Amino acid sequence: MRTTITLDPDVEQLLLKVMRERDVTFKQAVNDGLRNGLRIKPERLKRFRQRTFAIGSDQSLGGDKALSFAAELEDQELLRKMGLSK
Repeated sequence: MRTTITLDPDVEQLLLKVMRERDVTFKQAVNDGLRNGLRIKPERLKRFRQRTFAIGSDQSLGGDKALSFAAELEDQELLRKMGLSK
């Protein structure tokens, strides 16, 4: 199949490097790269995990108030840094 593609500059540099190192044509470098990239199975990819942290034992702070609490703490820290805190 013939087609036209536009390569980002970083991809172009990677292809040129592969062509030099492996002494292959542009066509071969593109085909090998696509073939290898498309063969990656989802189970081989590293799964993303979100880390969580405890916000303390104060049960009065429900999950619905966490963002306003965080904003209040941020405001206090900004005031402290500006020297406006009590």
